[in-house]
Amino acid sequence: MLHSAKNIAKLQFITSDDCQYSHLEQLKIVLENGVNWVQLRAKNIDEKAFLKLAEQAKKITESFSAVLIINDHVTIAQTIGAEGVHIGKEDLSAALARKELGAKIIGGTANTLDDILIIEPHVDYVGLGPFRFTSTKKKLSPVLGREGYLNILKQVPHHLPVIGIGGVLVDDVNDLLSAGLHGIAVSGAIINDENPEKKIKQFLKAIETYAYSTI
Repeated sequence: MLHSAKNIAKLQFITSDDCQYSHLEQLKIVLENGVNWVQLRAKNIDEKAFLKLAEQAKKITESFSAVLIINDHVTIAQTIGAEGVHIGKEDLSAALARKELGAKIIGGTANTLDDILIIEPHVDYVGLGPFRFTSTKKKLSPVLGREGYLNILKQVPHHLPVIGIGGVLVDDVNDLLSAGLHGIAVSGAIINDENPEKKIKQFLKAIETYAYSTI
């Protein structure tokens, strides 16, 4: 782990293949409304098309001074100068990603404590989930729920930021953060809402409210 937990955003947005907006439109919507950490995730295009998309995404995130994380494509993340990469359980190992990317941000997906312990030496944060059922992920791991998070988090190294992911709603924020999660990652709950701008503000407010309650 090379980056301090304070540099890992508490609200992370992941672009979706399954919504009415293009990936670039999604980025503009969330960045214009206060999100400063986005992950570009596009599973239905080839590598050449993804590279072009990532280049365009980087221009957008740069204009907002926001963090761009590339899902899975380590070489593309390096090529376009993205701030980091997120590695799925079935993708390149976190150790190899660290070797290739050096000091860039690396996140990894986990569903169990064992998953976390395998990648922990090489990542800056872990996306742990799913919290509940979500249609965004096609190969869904067993749902954890709040109790699942509590059981895992008490055994996780305290320095490691863990991000809750998978079907997280605004009303879940307080429960999840109080369970010990560093933050949350959201996709469909924002971008499939009839008013994404309002929903973003609700998520940000819920995170801010929890932070004030712990001071």
